[in-house]
Amino acid sequence: MSTTVSRTANHTRTLKLVHIAMFSALMAIGANISAFLIIGGVPITLQTFFAILAGILLGSRMGAFAMIVYTFIGLAGAPVFAQFSGGMDTLISPTFGFVISFILLAYAVGFIAEKFLSRKGFIAAALAGLFINYFVGTNWMYAAYKLWFAAPEGFTYQMAWAWMAAPLPKDLILSVLAGVFGYRLRPIIQKYL
Repeated sequence: MSTTVSRTANHTRTLKLVHIAMFSALMAIGANISAFLIIGGVPITLQTFFAILAGILLGSRMGAFAMIVYTFIGLAGAPVFAQFSGGMDTLISPTFGFVISFILLAYAVGFIAEKFLSRKGFIAAALAGLFINYFVGTNWMYAAYKLWFAAPEGFTYQMAWAWMAAPLPKDLILSVLAGVFGYRLRPIIQKYL
C-alpha cells in the first residue's frame, strides 16, 4: 500500500516539475517570437500571455515558481529573455521590471483563479495580471531611465506610459484569450497536479 502511495506521490511530483519546466520554456519562446519588434525600448513579446496561463493553469505557487525558474535561467546566462538576452547584466536593464512582474502576476492570477472558478473570474484574473505587468514593468523602466540608464531627450513618466500604448491592444486581447483558454484547460491540467 505504501509503495503505491509513494509511486503516486513521485509521479505527481514529476508531473509538477514537468509543468514548471514547460512554462519556463514557453516563456523563453514567447520572449523571442517577435524578438526584434521594439517600440519605445519595449520588446513586443508573448511573455505576458504565457505568464498569465502559468498562473491560471498551475495555480499561484507553482505558476510563480515557474516564473522564478525562468528568471534564474536567464540570470544564469541562458539567452531566454527578450532579444535573446540573458546574464546578470540584465538586472539593470530598463525592461527587467517586466521580468520581475511575471513572478508577481503569475502568483496573483493563480490566487484569483483559485478563488473564482468561472470564465469571468479567469478573465478578471488575467486582466489583473496584465495590470500588474504594466504597473511594475513601466515604473521600473521609468526609474531605470531616470536613475542609471541614459534617458532619451525629454523623457517623462507620461512618455514611459505612452510607449506602453502600442503593445496594450495586443496584450488586452491575449489576456482575455488566456483567461478563456485557461478556463477550458485548467480542469484537464489540474487532474495531474
